Amino acid sequence: MNNLSSFLVSLLTLIGFSLFAQAPETESTPRARDLGIPFEGEPGTFNNITDVPGVEVGYKTLIEGEGDLVVGKGPVRTGVTVILPLGKKNGRVPAGIFSLNGDGELTGSHFINDYGLLPGAAIGITNTNSVGIVHDAIGEWQYQQFSDQTLEDFSFGLPVVGETWDGGFNDIYGFHVKKEHVFEALDSAKSGAIKEGNVGGGTGMWLYGFKGGTGSSSRKIMIDSTSYTVGVLAQTNFGRRDELLVAGVPVGKEIQDLQPIFRDPRADGSLIVIVATDAPLLPNYLTQVAKRVSLGMARTGSSSGNSSGDIFLAFSTAEPTFNDEYTEMQWKVIPKWHLDPIYKATVHATEEAIINALVAAETLSGAYGNTMYECPEERLIEILKKYNRIDD
Repeated sequence: MNNLSSFLVSLLTLIGFSLFAQAPETESTPRARDLGIPFEGEPGTFNNITDVPGVEVGYKTLIEGEGDLVVGKGPVRTGVTVILPLGKKNGRVPAGIFSLNGDGELTGSHFINDYGLLPGAAIGITNTNSVGIVHDAIGEWQYQQFSDQTLEDFSFGLPVVGETWDGGFNDIYGFHVKKEHVFEALDSAKSGAIKEGNVGGGTGMWLYGFKGGTGSSSRKIMIDSTSYTVGVLAQTNFGRRDELLVAGVPVGKEIQDLQPIFRDPRADGSLIVIVATDAPLLPNYLTQVAKRVSLGMARTGSSSGNSSGDIFLAFSTAEPTFNDEYTEMQWKVIPKWHLDPIYKATVHATEEAIINALVAAETLSGAYGNTMYECPEERLIEILKKYNRIDD
């Protein structure tokens, strides 16, 4: 290697984290299905939550610094993810929530339980200590986007924001997620292919003792000759290595090396899942859909540990309509006895979204050199072959 090449390598090593933080949030390959992992159900075009028409996803990823943790300075391994159910359009979509294990936070829950509608136009997911700034920033962005500056709509102040904990890896008490980062995620939100793994709110998260983060998947279904889509986005930060199942195979027990390196061992983490569908559903039906996320989570091996905040939200982009005086609301809905395809799609898309996060995530070091290793794809494939889940 010549002197110029050596200089460039050294320079990139020094500033690489900042460069990575600004990298385009494009689709990550390969994905779990590309490895031949068998999943049930038919995915949509992009096999992610944006396959539901109108839904957009945006990220801001923050990766800066290395070495010992200095509160307020770093290292920084965090970010924010936003989901816009109707794109950059205001509306009141029906929604339901379910808390499998409540050691976590999802703001706006009381509004959803009372009204059966999602307050505002965006959902945020971030780290535990950044819920406040993301909540406030989404509220301000929504007001700027959709208010005529005279309308008093209190729901702009009640955004939905979920969290998982990245402390010990990220300088979580440095509060590095800022309003401008949330605005950037919102403004850049898009449909189509999205990145997975070490991105957005999932940047500093783990999964079954491997590096985790963000994953997504979708399913196409038919109900009475009408086609619908169910999409899932998961921020994964949970599970012990021995628990991990991939396509029913005990992968975690087969891969006992590559254990995380942590100065202070981590407790179990959390799982935030957002389910979207264009099927017209009542809020109480969407609560039933949100409950089915638990079964998708269980198919990957977890029993939802005591310190895991496993909270799920489901919404439909099929909005109710109102008369001119807003004194009457009309709903078009699928009857409950036809919901089994939606339940099944939610289970299968959740399972694949979690494994997509596992496959997409890349080895990353954080504070004090704490390191989370990616799941080795070649070994994963060999283990699945060993158990006859993938053909040679």
